Amino acid sequence: MDRRTLMMGAGAGFVAIGGAMMLRPRAETLPLMPVGAAHAQTATEATGTPEVLEMVIGDPNAPVEVIEYASFTCPHCRRFHEVVLPQIKEAYIDPGHVRFVSREVYFDRYGLWAAMVARCAGPERYFGVVDMIYAQQAQWTQGSPGEIAENLRRIGRMAGMSNDQLDTCMTDANMAQAMIDTYEANRQVHDISGTPSFVIDGELYSNMSYGDFSEILDARIAAAQ
Repeated sequence: MDRRTLMMGAGAGFVAIGGAMMLRPRAETLPLMPVGAAHAQTATEATGTPEVLEMVIGDPNAPVEVIEYASFTCPHCRRFHEVVLPQIKEAYIDPGHVRFVSREVYFDRYGLWAAMVARCAGPERYFGVVDMIYAQQAQWTQGSPGEIAENLRRIGRMAGMSNDQLDTCMTDANMAQAMIDTYEANRQVHDISGTPSFVIDGELYSNMSYGDFSEILDARIAAAQ
């Protein structure tokens, strides 16, 4: 199964193993774009490959880099964002010790749609919308595909986006494909097999507690001095 078939269908399935969501191929073939959105499923002329921006918080010159790979439909990713990341932000990101890069993993089309809504808000508001998406994960992931698309648009409206803006973002097939291609390229570079996963200064780690994170980050920061 090639990546276009995989992601334009239900994408990679997932199963919880040891506190992480592990990738598991599934065979369904479902529409890529949200059902019920204005202009959904219409063909568009390619106008070049859209740029998929890195979403980053922290000092760009920080001595340590943490890359997070996460899916918006992953409960363990939600817990990391709600419990662990705020502690990392306070102790390491805000003081300038860590540059934090958020990279999306698309287990399924719903995670892709959520990422499109978050990116529609722009880099300055991206992480704020991400917080809303995770906080409401148990609610927006319920229902039919059309209901899920509307649930995500509702989050977007709460973040200050208009219906027209959201429909344009959520039905941008060129951007969706660029995001999928970027995800596939990153996953191959770092051999990502589950979420959340973290690459700290080039070394891959699986999901962990704040205490484990702190121990690793302290050692990395000390080594960089």
